[in-house]
Amino acid sequence: MGAISYQEGAMNNAFRSEPDPGSSISGAGNGQVDSDRRAGDRYRTVWRIAKVVRDGDAGLWRVRNISNRGMMLAADVPIAVGERLEIALSDTVVVAGKVVWSDDGRCGVAFDDEVDVAHMLKQLAAEQRATGYRQPRLEVHTLAQAVTDRVTTSIELVDLSQNGAGFIHDGHLEVGKELELVLGKDIRRKAIVRWSRGTRGGLWLTQPLDRADLESIRRFAGS
Repeated sequence: MGAISYQEGAMNNAFRSEPDPGSSISGAGNGQVDSDRRAGDRYRTVWRIAKVVRDGDAGLWRVRNISNRGMMLAADVPIAVGERLEIALSDTVVVAGKVVWSDDGRCGVAFDDEVDVAHMLKQLAAEQRATGYRQPRLEVHTLAQAVTDRVTTSIELVDLSQNGAGFIHDGHLEVGKELELVLGKDIRRKAIVRWSRGTRGGLWLTQPLDRADLESIRRFAGS
């Protein structure tokens, strides 16, 4: 087994404990340098969804806590130690890092570069209050069925979030049209056409998708 860096070892201890906002890293001390470093790394408990991109896959995962040096994520998909992740907290706030531990649907990620977490959270809050804010979405290219008035037609989905979807169609779905979206083999949701211009359109899902449905876009491959 290769040697583990101090940063990775510290995060193994820190992320598992899920400290309250503002609490310092927990765990046994290793001298004055370790104590100073723990005191300077404050963890903020955060409950939000992030778009996580990894080799050959992407999904919407839960952020459990975050600090200047890393974060804890939660997802019910296999996550391997050493995996490289790109984590988009919004369209403009993106960080990259490596998984340093994974256990029981949670993982700890060490950032490639430190961030100013207080500034980051303020930016995210401002973006969320701004007009036109959109939840993180997954880019997909998969066929789905739109059922309207007992007529079923195929549409191509180009992006997905828990509450919406972008799609390509033949122009017959008008704004305000109610439908049932059939996605994959076992997902059915009520939806309304929110906008439509030419062959592009957007759906508002009046029955949101379950979080687990979007943890990996691989489930939609070949749909």
